[in-house]
Amino acid sequence: MNIQYSLENELLSVLKGSLKNSELVVTEEQQLQLIRYVLMLHKWNKAYNLTSVRDPQQMVIKHIVDSIVVAPLLDKVHYIDVGTGPGLPGIPLAIMCPDKQFILLDSLGKRVRFMKQVAYDLKINNIEPVQSRVEDFMPNVKIDGVLSRAFASLKDMLHWCQHLVDSQGVFLALKGQLSTDELECLPLGFILQETIKLDVPGLEGERHIVKIKKQSVS
Repeated sequence: MNIQYSLENELLSVLKGSLKNSELVVTEEQQLQLIRYVLMLHKWNKAYNLTSVRDPQQMVIKHIVDSIVVAPLLDKVHYIDVGTGPGLPGIPLAIMCPDKQFILLDSLGKRVRFMKQVAYDLKINNIEPVQSRVEDFMPNVKIDGVLSRAFASLKDMLHWCQHLVDSQGVFLALKGQLSTDELECLPLGFILQETIKLDVPGLEGERHIVKIKKQSVS
């Protein structure tokens, strides 16, 4: 118990240190929830291989901070996180945005079981983990935005996810370095709205979010 408590405090310090250089507003309660999610991820990772990041301190930066920088860009209510893996960026964003709803979609049962346990243990009531291939999934609510992080090329993401939103919805792809070729090869019927450079304190390398919309059919 003492070891767990000590690691929790250590990881909280890493998170607080990163947030010092950020404009993000994260309450003490949210910080604690985010770190307890990391502790669960670290524990389950040993048996279930949920992420290639093994060091919990690295998880705080590479998974938590890298996810929550997107929170200020979420201005609607219903989001779906496709290919979410163990819940990234969906679970950190759900903790940051308790007034929004997130469907967390993954095709692997072990990841979905983990996310359901996280929801239960951490009392996160605004996520719905679902096991399904994205092309087979039909949401029962109107989706405002499709989130993807390290999921696929933009072309593949739009091809597989196009049925999830109408022209009012937005695709939000989290990317590292931007590929001009990728941006120029969007399928017909989609419009690049903007690319936003994200500042992820403590993370080396570039991070961007690419916002894409469907063309409205007149």
